[in-house]
Amino acid sequence: MTAALCLLVVHFVPLARGVEYAEIHDPAAPADTLQVVRVDPAQATLRAVMASARDRRPRTAAAWCEAEHLLAAINLGMYREDHLTNVGYARDGAHVNQPHLTQYQSALVFGPRRPGLPRAALLDLDAPQARERLADYDTVVQNLRLIRAPGKSVWSAQPRRWSEAAVASDGAGRILFVFLRAPRTMSDFNRLLLSLPLGVVAAMHVEGGPEASLSVRGPRHVDANGSYETGFVENDGERAQWPIPNVLGVLAQAPK
Repeated sequence: MTAALCLLVVHFVPLARGVEYAEIHDPAAPADTLQVVRVDPAQATLRAVMASARDRRPRTAAAWCEAEHLLAAINLGMYREDHLTNVGYARDGAHVNQPHLTQYQSALVFGPRRPGLPRAALLDLDAPQARERLADYDTVVQNLRLIRAPGKSVWSAQPRRWSEAAVASDGAGRILFVFLRAPRTMSDFNRLLLSLPLGVVAAMHVEGGPEASLSVRGPRHVDANGSYETGFVENDGERAQWPIPNVLGVLAQAPK
């Protein structure tokens, strides 16, 4: 780790109880800004919002915030050609958006069904008993793994790069919505995320390229969208969010 990274201090702006926002400039590429929403699930409520459980109409992350009264929203995950179904397993309460576990090795869980469990966690599905733990939570979303606990990148160097939306967890059990418009390979993205003083221990990919989105409301108003993706949109020209079927959101209220 360089001295510049060691000395970097991240300033989070409170959005509401248990929810904070920060913009972090990459010390090695100051024009590249990582946008982060950090959520304490003991104080703020996470929500999985799926068009398949509503009117089946995709919306931008900004529109999902307005429709569902969300303080922040990021992609829930990559979706299939029907523009409704998550690629990985996805369940929210009684509603099952995608019923089959895939080869992906990360799952975000929240809404514990019995006392004593963490309110939210990012699980490595190849860890002992991890898949059995999915039944203990109301909400489960499976996605492509970026970082395996306790903080090990699982991506080797490869040439493809894209704008990135990711969901991570830190050592204190907080959930992070992470967005970077500047295209990176995932090995480089992981290296940046692990080098910053965020305490990230695990992370999963939720979308790349022009579909990658992050919206924030409250004291900060942000509507960020990606653009570049190798082999798809190889430019930085996209200026508006694309409609997406599913988002991970946060409500600024204490859970019951």
